[in-house]
Amino acid sequence: MRRGSSHCVRQNADMSSSSSAEISVIADGINMYRARVAGLAEPLIGSPQDDLIAALYETERALRNAHRAMQRAMKLAR
Repeated sequence: MRRGSSHCVRQNADMSSSSSAEISVIADGINMYRARVAGLAEPLIGSPQDDLIAALYETERALRNAHRAMQRAMKLAR
């Protein structure tokens, strides 16, 4: 084994742990914004603002997909 190789393995493990933690925080933030967007749309149901409701639901779906993608990234970073 080369002298520096254990240092590289440890450094990669630290980077993965750090990346995983940051990805987790970002995923939580995305999920929080998804819930907030959904909360904005709910009181508008039945109002004449169909375009706004549709845009908010589209945004909620996009944020849900982003959250899932971040969860996949978090699993890969471990």
